Amino acid sequence: MTALTGNLTPEAAAVWEVLFAKFAAPGMCNPDDDQPCTCGTPTQAQIDNDHRSLAQRRHDALLVVGRIALMTDLGQLNGLPVSVIVRTTLRDLESRAGIGVTGGGTKIPIGDLIRMGAHASHYLAVFDQATGSALNLFRARRIASPAQRVVLIARDGGCTKPGCTVGAYGCQAHHATADWADGGNTNVDEMTLACGPHNRLVHSDGGYSTTIDEHGEVEWHPPPGLDHGQNRINYHHRPELLLAPPDGGPEPEWDLEPDWELQPDFEPESEPEPEWMPEWDMKPEPEWDLDWDNDFGHPTPTPPDWILLDATDLTGKEVRGP
Repeated sequence: MTALTGNLTPEAAAVWEVLFAKFAAPGMCNPDDDQPCTCGTPTQAQIDNDHRSLAQRRHDALLVVGRIALMTDLGQLNGLPVSVIVRTTLRDLESRAGIGVTGGGTKIPIGDLIRMGAHASHYLAVFDQATGSALNLFRARRIASPAQRVVLIARDGGCTKPGCTVGAYGCQAHHATADWADGGNTNVDEMTLACGPHNRLVHSDGGYSTTIDEHGEVEWHPPPGLDHGQNRINYHHRPELLLAPPDGGPEPEWDLEPDWELQPDFEPESEPEPEWMPEWDMKPEPEWDLDWDNDFGHPTPTPPDWILLDATDLTGKEVRGP
């Protein structure tokens, strides 16, 4: 759950109170209904079966109003139509476990993601081989295409500068291996996501530089005066790389039972059992332990001689030892 608190101006409150009066009314926008009522008037059955609290109805109203807004023509956001973008792995989809991460950094359970994506457009991006000429524009244009931005969001998730938490919605396509002005190509394998402030940190005049290693990871290299061994790679937007093995990789095999044949031979340490004394048979059982202690046991330690000097008890009298 995401906590939401804040204050509204009188104008904003006037807008939302009428929207809540409509969309948060009993029977409206109920996700438990087979066909939730999002316009018009709910049926009496929908009203009678609505057991949500006022806060829950307002929550569902916010969701519906947001969906209605997304269905309108909102233009573009950093080169893509304004829409909800969620990235996940094929492993998590197939196992129905794990999470998806939105372009803003919100983590969504896979069950919710599957429900949201029932009527959405899906993209499958494969990063272990060439992705095709449609994603490689070379020198034809400087600005990344919408298809390239989708793949960058799926791969990077957000700004790749270590320590940055800005999600993909607030990022630009950055030429990572070589800037466009220096002959860089507008290819997915040579670009990354970077927020505006960090994108402007990369320049040849004493600024940061970026490279892409053999694993496809974007590394940020600070100028010599600021380099103190900090991290080069940002995993904040890609928690799946820290929690799960790579897709297609071998599953780890855990052998919980050791191979006893490979264990070194050893003899357990034990003391020889003493011989039974015939006279013990002639004595009652309570005396056995005493005889055992006398014959084989350790002698009872005696306290050493001690003397307490200049000590007094609670009554103020001097106390001396034996």
